[in-house]
Amino acid sequence: MVKRKVLNVILILTSLAGYLEWGGDNRSFLFQAEFVILSKIFTDPLSVVHPFTVLPLLGQLLLIFTIFQRRPSVLLTYIGIATIGLLFLLMLVIGLLSGNIKIILSVLPFLITALLVIVDHKRSKKAN
Repeated sequence: MVKRKVLNVILILTSLAGYLEWGGDNRSFLFQAEFVILSKIFTDPLSVVHPFTVLPLLGQLLLIFTIFQRRPSVLLTYIGIATIGLLFLLMLVIGLLSGNIKIILSVLPFLITALLVIVDHKRSKKAN
């Protein structure tokens, strides 16, 4: 169970490392964008309500919740991976289409960790 908790912590940390660039000279890591979102959520919640802001944040909260569970929920872990993964897969496509290596490299740690988590869950299911 400790292994699954550690993998979920790694998922959270790697999800914060996503890198975005857009229009002109705008760029941000996901942890910076999330700080802005969390600071605005109480002052101007409608400005931050968007599926690509709410879903990854919800996924991270679910993964944080699993860390405090005695046996981390496989379902909650998968939902967390899926909600964060939607954004990261979109970022990967954007990085590939634009040829932006920084974006591509920023999403790979999360996607690789997510794959390792899924493989680990499947292996442990076969062992039981």
